[in-house]
Amino acid sequence: MKNQLAAALSALALISASPALADTLVDNVQGITVGDDGEIEQFDALVIGDDGRIERVLRRGDTRPRTDYREDGKGRVMLPGLIDAHLHVMGLGLGALTLDLSDTKSLDEALEKIRRFAQENESRPWILGRGWNQETWGLGRFPTAAELDRAVADRPVYLQRVDGHAGWANTLALKAAGITAKTKAPAGGRVERLPGSQEPSGIFVDAAENLMQEAIPAPRPADRDLALQEAQKRLHALGITAVADMGTTIEDWQAFRRAGDRGALTLRIMSYAAGPDQMVLIGGSGPTPWLYDDKLRMNGVKLYLDGALGSRGAWLKRPYADDPGNTGLPLLAPAQLRNILVRAAQGGFQPAVHAIGDAADAEILDAIAEIAESYPQDLRWRVEHAQIVDPVDLAKFGQHGIIASMQPVHQTSDRLMAEARLGPDRLTGAYAWNSIARTSARLAFGSDAPVESPDPFAGIAAAISRTDAAGQPFGGWRPEERVSREQALAAFTADAAYAGFAEGRFGRLAEGERADFVLVDRDPLLATPEQIRATRVLQTWVGGRKVYTAD
Repeated sequence: MKNQLAAALSALALISASPALADTLVDNVQGITVGDDGEIEQFDALVIGDDGRIERVLRRGDTRPRTDYREDGKGRVMLPGLIDAHLHVMGLGLGALTLDLSDTKSLDEALEKIRRFAQENESRPWILGRGWNQETWGLGRFPTAAELDRAVADRPVYLQRVDGHAGWANTLALKAAGITAKTKAPAGGRVERLPGSQEPSGIFVDAAENLMQEAIPAPRPADRDLALQEAQKRLHALGITAVADMGTTIEDWQAFRRAGDRGALTLRIMSYAAGPDQMVLIGGSGPTPWLYDDKLRMNGVKLYLDGALGSRGAWLKRPYADDPGNTGLPLLAPAQLRNILVRAAQGGFQPAVHAIGDAADAEILDAIAEIAESYPQDLRWRVEHAQIVDPVDLAKFGQHGIIASMQPVHQTSDRLMAEARLGPDRLTGAYAWNSIARTSARLAFGSDAPVESPDPFAGIAAAISRTDAAGQPFGGWRPEERVSREQALAAFTADAAYAGFAEGRFGRLAEGERADFVLVDRDPLLATPEQIRATRVLQTWVGGRKVYTAD
């Protein structure tokens, strides 16, 4: 890993040493952006100043000025840099350095991949990874520590589920964490037990994961530095120039600052602290200023109100259809939630609240309604995910300037599971993008990477079609909840910037904004969903500087 870090930092030193282009003309493009009114605007060229901002947007017939440099766009499509409104930067980067099980289709395949990874990494004291999904495996239950022991029995192993809301440990990991039959689950968590006993099965859900995390060695600063560079590299290759980082810790923030200090931060990061304590630790009395030429700002705080559907931790109004008696795990009591929201509002911090189940969504919407009138400043209350909403609560999204931060790819990944978890009579408000948009709430789209792939073009395709990569189901799942191509593009650009208080800085290709853009091989406003998924990113620019070139 040390060699990887040295190579990455050397490459980044070369990038940061190259001067920003001065008075650059990028022309011969098919330019597309979202205007102030939300309508699509087209253009042919940009003039970029030496500060990395757009000086002029040129259209057909406009005189081309003389500039120091000229970049020929070769007739390619230019889009604003894509913004992922909800992901986990360090999770994505560290995931690239650990074991990834997201492509496994069965328990046996996963065990073989774990065994092989352990053999190839004999020096690692723990085997860590993520991405398993018992639903994809067709297992019908959670895996067990005994099954994981079949792959690795000589070292502790801990692997997070694909949604990040459950973990799987082997026997040595249980011993390292001191987990026994007497271990009690913390509030908001669940320790799965073997049938007919109190012995831990090896699965920890939501807050119970903390029992294991405390025993796992934390990543070193050098590991975080390398993870950030890996995340930036992967995101730029997909055309992503800015993100909202959900759950930033002080260690993450320090890694972002180290990169910014040495000129190696090329990704714009709108940060949301991992809870109120980290919020104050990072921001002090309020959100930080924009740093490093609008590359970094701590906006607010990320809260978890419930778990996820896959681990049956999402908080529902009625029990799960496939688990009678279980309504999920509320992670904050009503008074706790309101106290933290008030604390954030008093400091001007923007709340971003994870709410997946219909009970959780109703709770955060009601809490905002109770508090917002006392704090009339522009806080842009964010509801993260909003996957299952009772139809009676949908209209509440149109009040108090609420942002619905949603991830289109979750719908295509979760469709069959959602049907099993909820039953057919509770799907009316499921992944209801169009219904929420019609309330006048602003949509901000993202991926929740590394839970899902951060590819924004897969997100756009899902948003406009409600179908997966195989085109299923035919005609789209609950197709009345599709959004238009224009809405999808806005949700991944201008509206995602607005959701993070970045409007006027980046998110649109307009005079005075940062010259963040991507050149691609097709027009997403004209292509089919299948074609959009196959979009090839040719170049990615941040602040007037090229940060990625294909091949």
